[in-house]
Amino acid sequence: MSNRAKLAIGGVGIGIVLLILGVPFWLALLVVIGVPVAAYLTLDPSQRRRLKRISRREIGR
Repeated sequence: MSNRAKLAIGGVGIGIVLLILGVPFWLALLVVIGVPVAAYLTLDPSQRRRLKRISRREIGR
């Protein structure tokens, strides 16, 4: 299983847990999308370039 598939499954799992706990849907969606975006924005420009380069290489397989 690829890393992206694992991430997607984890995100869905977190969303389901938040919905079960009674958190409104929009807030659960905001957490599931917002956490990875915030983590990406904390990277240095060189780290972002490296991440993009690795992602492109995996797409070319």
